[in-house]
Amino acid sequence: MKKVAFKMQLHQGQVQEYQKRHDELWPELADLLKSVGVEDYSIFFDDDTHALFGVLKIEDPSRLDELPQHPVMQKWWKYMGDIMDANLDNSPVSVSLKEVFYLP
Repeated sequence: MKKVAFKMQLHQGQVQEYQKRHDELWPELADLLKSVGVEDYSIFFDDDTHALFGVLKIEDPSRLDELPQHPVMQKWWKYMGDIMDANLDNSPVSVSLKEVFYLP
């Protein structure tokens, strides 16, 4: 399994709404993520910067490239776009993070 990490930016004052929306994650979105091989997915929040840090495991990270074409993913991005930085296609502005330490 490979680990993939990334950061996104939440708008100020939106952490409770972000948490609520993820607590009510659509089953079809969870199914989609699992169908491409996503496992052990967590998102962390930094109170000082309002940055979100995501970490997930996946056997083949190139499978993540399938997600933008799925209507469920596009619908989720549109749903989340009002509370976080988003691109013109509603996808979250996301920056890949490089692993610099790992303790197995």
